[in-house]
Amino acid sequence: MLRITDLKLPLGHAPEALAAAVLDRLALTADALLDFAVARRANDARRKSAIVMVYSVDVAVRDEAAVLARFAGDPHVRPTPDTRYRFACPVPMAAPAVRPVVVGTGPCGLFAALILAQMGLRPIVLDRGKVVRERTRDTWGLWRRGVLDPESNVQFGEGGAGTFSDGKLWSQVKDPRHLGRKVLTEFVTAGAPPEILTEAHPHIGTFRLVTMVEHMRATIEALGGEYRWGQRVDDLDVATDADGTRRIRGLQLSTGDHLAADHVVLAIGHSARDTFKMLHARGVHIEAKPFSIGVRIEHPQSWIDQARFGACAKHPDLGAAAYTLSHHCANDRTVYSFCMCPGGRVVAATSEPGRVVTNGMSQYSRAEFNANSGLVVGIDPERDYPGDPLAGIDLQRRLEEAAFVAGGSSYAAPGQRVGDFLAGRPSSAFGEVVPSYKPGVTLTDLAECLPAFAVDAIREALPVFGRQIAGYDHPDAMLTGVETRTSSPIRITRGRDFQSLNTRQLFPAGEGAGYAGGILSAAIDGIKVAEAVALSIAAGGQADPR
Repeated sequence: MLRITDLKLPLGHAPEALAAAVLDRLALTADALLDFAVARRANDARRKSAIVMVYSVDVAVRDEAAVLARFAGDPHVRPTPDTRYRFACPVPMAAPAVRPVVVGTGPCGLFAALILAQMGLRPIVLDRGKVVRERTRDTWGLWRRGVLDPESNVQFGEGGAGTFSDGKLWSQVKDPRHLGRKVLTEFVTAGAPPEILTEAHPHIGTFRLVTMVEHMRATIEALGGEYRWGQRVDDLDVATDADGTRRIRGLQLSTGDHLAADHVVLAIGHSARDTFKMLHARGVHIEAKPFSIGVRIEHPQSWIDQARFGACAKHPDLGAAAYTLSHHCANDRTVYSFCMCPGGRVVAATSEPGRVVTNGMSQYSRAEFNANSGLVVGIDPERDYPGDPLAGIDLQRRLEEAAFVAGGSSYAAPGQRVGDFLAGRPSSAFGEVVPSYKPGVTLTDLAECLPAFAVDAIREALPVFGRQIAGYDHPDAMLTGVETRTSSPIRITRGRDFQSLNTRQLFPAGEGAGYAGGILSAAIDGIKVAEAVALSIAAGGQADPR
């Protein structure tokens, strides 16, 4: 087949217009076109008065070689790429006597376990939290009643933090092996809508993610994988070889059990602070890494739709509008939008008592009243938390504790109208924008919860963003704090073979280990790490099997 890219049609075009555009682009008559299918669909809204749909289309034609020859040198007419996934080792492999262990069931751990199971390696999968339905009930317990379960919440439990998000399924990861396609295909098999395979910016939403995670667990179990819930890793059993090489030999669990393990995927997520501390104490190589802090900002979704799409707002082919913003400030800080959730809500995302953390989520429909996004400031270890590799965690906790107190010490979040924030005064009443955060918002001055450099930077950026998106700095737009869990504050350093730099057969993976950011990139990293585990097993556990 051939793939035609950058095929543009007006918004609202007739269904038959796409086939006509294919024929026109290839200068063919109708009888030469055997079949076609959309490979990718996006919109170009840079000109609100002339929004166009942009397609990549796979086509089957008569005398394909002759057509290709006519378009030699044209980057927009090429053979359709082969996006099939190929396992790193011949499958099925024989499961070893000591089965590989995957710690964590977020997107990274889920795909690491799936690939290992599909290869015949029968992984044991551990999670400190609960199955996704029970975890959802516990999470709603915080949102509705202000009751936190530290082991079952937005951060911990089946599906990981991505379960309570917008479910975005795109990333900037370079993917020459089309691993992202493998992820999306498995999601569709598990119940995701098929259009995630063709949309340029696919998403799923929380409710659909819950069902998909359950279906993927069933697949892993059917292939010989084993899940164990409520089992936190509290210590490592590390042996030292005669040549001084450290090597993983087992895990000490919160249940009191010891689990023999000589290949461990550590997909623990960005909020496993107690595990980070344990790893550091055990001498596993860890370094501090940059992350970001800030607030959530909310606007009526209709404002964002109008600003992005103009008169075309609400067109069914466009859906709820999103945005991406960034501004480099005079104090040498960068403020940017993070995890933008169209038609969603701000949610309580803490995993520790006495702390308030915000995040955003949407359902697949993106039909709720407000749009929300993180509005965050980049920070780095050398400048903001030097010395200890775990110092970023201490900074996060200080800000989260300040937010808890400012919110009234009840898991309500501190909030402030944008107009009051810019003026440097506490808010005393809500305006046109009603915040969505549950269990509630306490009006205050968010400067009490953030470093001065972050406050200054956000105050500078808001009017800049208001010139890019009309109404963004509207006085009644709502800020809710604090956003501190944008990414992991540490990196569990690994080598080219995906193993810890100083602890062999320990495979740090995903967002918590500092190697991903979002559902798709974490899932891709899980696939790569599972492949590395399989190669190590095939090589008898020797160093650097590649």
